[in-house]
Amino acid sequence: MTKFVQKYLSGYIDRELSILDIGSQDVNGTFKFLFDNAKWKYYGLDIVPGDNVDIVVEDIYRWKELKTRSFDVVISGQALEHVEYFWITMLEMARVLKDKGILCIIVPSSGPEHKYPKDCWRFFPDGLTALANYVQLETIEAYTCWENLDTDDEKNEWKDSVLVATKSKHPFTSRAKFLLRNFLSRTI
Repeated sequence: MTKFVQKYLSGYIDRELSILDIGSQDVNGTFKFLFDNAKWKYYGLDIVPGDNVDIVVEDIYRWKELKTRSFDVVISGQALEHVEYFWITMLEMARVLKDKGILCIIVPSSGPEHKYPKDCWRFFPDGLTALANYVQLETIEAYTCWENLDTDDEKNEWKDSVLVATKSKHPFTSRAKFLLRNFLSRTI
């Protein structure tokens, strides 16, 4: 997430940004310190109250607590692998992201099972790009950190995959398809 902030947000130091962190509860650390800027407003979202949680959603698949197009930046680090139907949660991420907003997702591509409370998925760049396409976001980059990090910690075993995407204004037909897909996923 540090690389994302340096590469994509360093030009916004003097601009107000609203940042939403999905799966923000402080279990093994948080990203909040990376967004410590007087002009930036950081909000942590999770399904249960806890440290670093500002917004508790009743339903991980439908965030009625949040308005559409309300955040400039949406991030999620090491959370989607725990969500059974991550593509539906991804629809909500895209919904709350403002037009021209930016999204960053970091998820493992390998590593041992780590239930919290479930461990359902591993991800690769093509899958993350397909996910971005599904929710009508444009992929800026998608990659997996295959190289050794030259550290003594366990992070190297996860071989994290990263998606950075943006929400552009869509023509009416693309927006209609997106809304229909979103509606259908909720009714099935």
